[in-house]
Amino acid sequence: MRHPILKSAEDRMNKSVEKISEELRKIRTGRASPAILEEIKVDYYGAPTPINQLATVKVEERSLIIQPWDKSVLSSIEKAIFASDIGITPMNDGNAIRLVFPTPTTEQRQKWVKKAKEIAEQGKIAIRNIRRDVLKEIKQLENDGKISEDDAKRLEKEIQDLTDKKIEEIDKLFQKKEKEIMEV
Repeated sequence: MRHPILKSAEDRMNKSVEKISEELRKIRTGRASPAILEEIKVDYYGAPTPINQLATVKVEERSLIIQPWDKSVLSSIEKAIFASDIGITPMNDGNAIRLVFPTPTTEQRQKWVKKAKEIAEQGKIAIRNIRRDVLKEIKQLENDGKISEDDAKRLEKEIQDLTDKKIEEIDKLFQKKEKEIMEV
């Protein structure tokens, strides 16, 4: 039977890993990816609405084709993309918007890898902070006589193993992203 303190720590660490995974998905790789549009909201009848709720987004070679279901929203989507910081100029042909992804320079790729590394490092820090907090809780339980010294040592080892596992997951996410960025 797992101790509730470990279950809680694992849940918090899983959330941290998921957050890092989401952040890494948002980093450009030089490939056309609909994920780049996820944060862009379009003013649709006064409500900020994600592009994927207003249009079909298709990937073709090195470009994204955004075809809105309602053509009247085309210029709003174009304005939202211009206002975002994705660094790609939208081309509006009256029916759809095309985003052409240029081949990234080595310098751009290195910047993206550096950003991915920073995000991964933030994730590792979050995991270690969770470990630190849980170790404090374990010490407090032991000092209050609620768990034995042996149980405290066992829990400390389990939390360390969990920490190592989650940091390894973040490392794998980073390595995958780095590979994606560099092999374009």
